[in-house]
Amino acid sequence: MNEFAELVDAHYQALFRFAVSLTRDADRAADLVQETFCIWAAKGDQLRDRSKAKTWLFTTLHREFLGQRRRAERFPEQELDEKTAAAEATPAGDAERQMDAQRAVELLGSLDETYRAPLSLFYLQQHSYKEIAEILDIPIGTVMSRLSRGKEILRRQMTIPPSSVPRNVLKLEPEALHQRRG
Repeated sequence: MNEFAELVDAHYQALFRFAVSLTRDADRAADLVQETFCIWAAKGDQLRDRSKAKTWLFTTLHREFLGQRRRAERFPEQELDEKTAAAEATPAGDAERQMDAQRAVELLGSLDETYRAPLSLFYLQQHSYKEIAEILDIPIGTVMSRLSRGKEILRRQMTIPPSSVPRNVLKLEPEALHQRRG
């Protein structure tokens, strides 16, 4: 297997999870990861220390995300078909909503990117403070403060029950689950 294929195998999943946490959309995340690897194919040979390839990829992905977001703000997309959008906006299943981890990921997705990116890199990708600082191009102290503030925001949001879930489902009452399934 060539070096590029090994690099993709080693880092694709982690990059994809990070991209999903940034974009909140699996399709956009896949495109972002693909673009990151295209950039690596074009410029990766410029990296002198190959042990820093993972950090380089995450940094490139984050910068590409920021660039895409800036372009989207300047040139907003317009919805073409409201019926299609309404059909795609289906609620997640009851079983998924029961899990605290799933709720935490959902709440993470609702956070401002300032907190979402460091939290995703730290908790979902297990990067060190130093690596996060390099990827996001911010000081380590800023990483620590954003992690702390982001965790506090998530902690507060986790104590508020979601408004779209019936209370008996939140209490995990088995009879409520059977009634909802039909």
